Amino acid sequence: MFGQRKTCVQVVKGRTRDPAGLREAADRWYRDVAPGARGWLGNTGGVTGDGVYLNLMRFASQRAAHRNDRRREQMRWWDETRGLFETEVTVDECTDVETFGRGNPDEAGFVQILQARILNREAVRPFVPEEAERVLDRLRPDMIGGMFCVAPDGLCTGVAYFTSKEAARKGESTEMPPDYKAWRDEQMAHFDDDADFYDLLDHWLQSP
Repeated sequence: MFGQRKTCVQVVKGRTRDPAGLREAADRWYRDVAPGARGWLGNTGGVTGDGVYLNLMRFASQRAAHRNDRRREQMRWWDETRGLFETEVTVDECTDVETFGRGNPDEAGFVQILQARILNREAVRPFVPEEAERVLDRLRPDMIGGMFCVAPDGLCTGVAYFTSKEAARKGESTEMPPDYKAWRDEQMAHFDDDADFYDLLDHWLQSP
């Protein structure tokens, strides 16, 4: 999928009343800023139906991410874009990143993001063991793959890539084996109860 190299993911989040404007800004970033962003691996971004903006920017290293932050092109783009937000924009930087799945996320027709605070990171390492991944490959062909990013304060941002929204909704009703359900329940016990789910209705998937 993304490869298992050491990466840094910047999770950018804010609220907007202008989803179309942010989509145009994302296209402008890809056209004008991305070509010079050394170490940039890709973006997963979009806006929910109620105006929550999320963008996960993947870099080969923390150094590459910080180098891009300091570029004149990046700062100019942000100065032109910040007025599209109605709340403060937060950036959580994650170097604890895991991926799963063997598909190409750039082919996803639907993207869903989960955010929850993790209580015991070591208890869910890895997030998706090989046995669970094999079950998902067999029973959830709608799921292309996913990514988990954990910030230093324990906030976990999980991204799931699906072939389509319709296929994902149908897949949610798939009966999973008891062993898989037991593993999933045990895993969720290590997260707090305030999980937030975000469906990116108009998403963009950008890569070099």
